[in-house]
Amino acid sequence: MQTNHAMIPGEDFRVLSDKTVNGVRHITAEPSALVCSAQIDFDIVDGKLHNVSYIRGCNGNLQAIGRLLEGMEASKAVELLDGVNCNGRGTSCSDQLVRVLKTL
Repeated sequence: MQTNHAMIPGEDFRVLSDKTVNGVRHITAEPSALVCSAQIDFDIVDGKLHNVSYIRGCNGNLQAIGRLLEGMEASKAVELLDGVNCNGRGTSCSDQLVRVLKTL
């Protein structure tokens, strides 16, 4: 018997790298093909986000997200950005970051 699993839009992201060096956890992820960005990089130190950057996507908006999240508790970022929907895609570049954070 075959089971059909409904894919939640945007759930096809991948964590490419997750390494901790000297207390700095660096994560590189490939977001869903539903969004414009091709890669998300960020650090977590003591539960706080640092150096959030995106490759491709809406450059100005994604730079702003990185700046606004600098030093923010990861849990607060999840609270603020969870479910942000870009043009009816069911996800967004910022929501992809949240989805990655939820898996850590």
